[in-house]
Amino acid sequence: MDTKLTLKLEQTVIEKAKKYAKDQKTSISRLIGNYLLSITNDQESNDTITPLVRSLSGIIDLPKDFDHKKGYAEFLTNKYK
Repeated sequence: MDTKLTLKLEQTVIEKAKKYAKDQKTSISRLIGNYLLSITNDQESNDTITPLVRSLSGIIDLPKDFDHKKGYAEFLTNKYK
């Protein structure tokens, strides 16, 4: 469940944040939410999934038998022909 949070920030910070969010095609709420998740995450492992990557999870639908190494090799072969 989403809950409303009110923040007081300098106008210039808000303007810069709006521009950045627009450039990133996201919302200020999502930016702040991802930031707060990243700084409050108890796991300090390099293997943790960042909030951005977590939000992108499931966007691409690949076959279950997809071989990512073979796909990448084919990509590189075509790239450097």
